[in-house]
Amino acid sequence: MVDCIKNMQKNNKKFIDNNMYNPFLLKGMEAALYRIVKSINEREKIVLYGFYDVDGITAISLLMLVLKFLNADVEYFIPSKISESRDLVEKDITDHIKYFGPGLIITLGCGINSYNEVELCKHIGIDVIITDYHQPIKYVPSTIVVNPKQKGCKYPFEGLCTSGITFKLAQAISSYYKMESINKYMDLVMIGTIYSKTKLESENEIIADVGIKQLKCTNNYGICALIKTHNIKIIDEDTVLKLALKVMPTINPVGRMDNAKIVVELFITSDKNRALQISKYLDKESKNSVLT
Repeated sequence: MVDCIKNMQKNNKKFIDNNMYNPFLLKGMEAALYRIVKSINEREKIVLYGFYDVDGITAISLLMLVLKFLNADVEYFIPSKISESRDLVEKDITDHIKYFGPGLIITLGCGINSYNEVELCKHIGIDVIITDYHQPIKYVPSTIVVNPKQKGCKYPFEGLCTSGITFKLAQAISSYYKMESINKYMDLVMIGTIYSKTKLESENEIIADVGIKQLKCTNNYGICALIKTHNIKIIDEDTVLKLALKVMPTINPVGRMDNAKIVVELFITSDKNRALQISKYLDKESKNSVLT
């Protein structure tokens, strides 16, 4: 396995067929892939930790789909509140995540400054992979970190958001397992990227262009249901933003967490009727939140 990953890391040509950068140019990616492969092969519980904004939800959904496809034992956790610091929360770990029985937590778009929380996880026997795009305040936690803004990372583009960084991780995983269909998830990545309002340059521009093309022929039942529910005829950046706003969790902090879980289910379900049911529910919730 080590030799296989080493060979992939040395391939510094443009990646896949989208002229995107090789994910192994990201510092920490090799170690992250090695640890994830170990979890998958040993059927170790993996918990994805991400927030309830649209960028976080699409990232969680993307990695859930990829890991489920590989028959990984994976769950996800969404905190009830978004902290400005985007840190892991000790109470989440001790009161919730611990009882999933995970051997590995993968953070999505958060955790780069969670020094104490990472040490807590180590103490109770949980490894942590941090994937993030925020600037480290001082130094990164003592664990596996994938973040283009960390010291020593020579990745050519620092402007990726949560869903973008998660897609780079998914690319690395797909290269190891020789998955040929990783680009079919680009519509999810594009929705998260456009909603996050990052500059559509470099890889973000590729994600937007390829994602919109993928959206027009998407096989994601959840996205299809949203398009049908909102009677969307033209697919462009404006309609993508409209879709993202329609699934943005509303009401109160607890309601946001609950609705975020429903949106994840929308994006990962393999049941077309269930997807349409969820889409209609979210539409009703969105209208009710405007009235109140």
